[in-house]
Amino acid sequence: MSEQLYYFEDMQEGMEASFSKTVTEADIVQFAGVTGDFNPVHVNAEFAATTMFKQRIAHGMLSAGFISTVLGMRLPGPGCIYVSQSLRFRAPVFIGDTVTARVKVTGLKPERNMVTLETVCSVGDKEVITGEAVVMVPRREQA
Repeated sequence: MSEQLYYFEDMQEGMEASFSKTVTEADIVQFAGVTGDFNPVHVNAEFAATTMFKQRIAHGMLSAGFISTVLGMRLPGPGCIYVSQSLRFRAPVFIGDTVTARVKVTGLKPERNMVTLETVCSVGDKEVITGEAVVMVPRREQA
């Protein structure tokens, strides 16, 4: 994955970036191991078959983590600091789904070096997560 670095002075409303990843069995197992979230809807096929989803689903925070990838690696990129993130989980993500996380700059606060971004994760045309992020972005003279 290529890194991109934007300083606060480079940021403009409307700028966009994205990252896509296909969710695998290994991703779910590793996420459960790292976080300790072994909810059976994620890790137990027999249990998951009894739920409204009828199969295992990926952790919502696994897909939301792809937003962090976009922010930290592409827009604004390395050096930005996550300040806040709102999330609304709208639909499940299943093993084998390709999740695309997109961010779009919606506001700039020069006095605080803060950037507000709309955040969306989708599988195909279906939005699975929506929200808003705020990040602090370094200025050139701070670098």
